[in-house]
Amino acid sequence: MDGKQNHSALRIAIDRGKCSGLGMCEVEAPGFFEVNDEGFSTLVRTPFEQDRKMMEAAVSGCPTSAISIEEDQ
Repeated sequence: MDGKQNHSALRIAIDRGKCSGLGMCEVEAPGFFEVNDEGFSTLVRTPFEQDRKMMEAAVSGCPTSAISIEEDQ
């Protein structure tokens, strides 16, 4: 992977219809997710390609499958 790809921002989607605000994403990717006052997980910092493994852990660790990484088509 070249340096440019490493600095490409990942597009993360959080489905509020599925989110239960349990905060497992905060556990898997500390500093990137936070449960807001409304009880929904929110992305608080932009992840980049070098953060992909942590984002994939947040996706797989979400018990309601509310988080996804949107890939370019």
